[in-house]
Amino acid sequence: MSSDVLSIPMFDFSVLREIRKRSGMTLNDLSEKSGVSLGVISKLERNQTQAEVSTLYKIGRVFGMRATDILTLAEAPISNKKQAQSYESEGFQFDSIQYGKAKCIVASANEGAKISKPEVHHDDHEICWVLKGSIRLTLPQEAHVLNSGESIQFDAIQEHAYEALADSQIMIVHLLKDKRF
Repeated sequence: MSSDVLSIPMFDFSVLREIRKRSGMTLNDLSEKSGVSLGVISKLERNQTQAEVSTLYKIGRVFGMRATDILTLAEAPISNKKQAQSYESEGFQFDSIQYGKAKCIVASANEGAKISKPEVHHDDHEICWVLKGSIRLTLPQEAHVLNSGESIQFDAIQEHAYEALADSQIMIVHLLKDKRF
């Protein structure tokens, strides 16, 4: 772990200022509605103190949030850096990153490359955006030719195939569907 990461405080409650301002509230408004003293809120917003759970609970109720929602927003660092995973399949070169419910893939292929069984999919929404070239997407009941700048969204659980009609680069985004039950 780098020393930069170690010097970052565990929680940064200055995020409360942004939440309060987006709600059109003053410090006094928030203090009155939450029952938390003006001084405590001010110190939290300037990140000069750490909050107790009961304080976060009271403030969170004003914004329709849970204390854990505020903790999540305040948790530092607020970014998560990853390295892409690269792999090749049936003439397509893939670079993939996954965060939570989203997986982003950049793929490139030379004209004529065809992938008929893309990786096994869960019950995802899939978005394909052609960044360069031309791609044919074949689904069970239809086929689409997508050129540079065009995109399509479909249910990824359907069998589908991609064919590069020209040297191409595409971005594929998988968004995990919410549980239905």
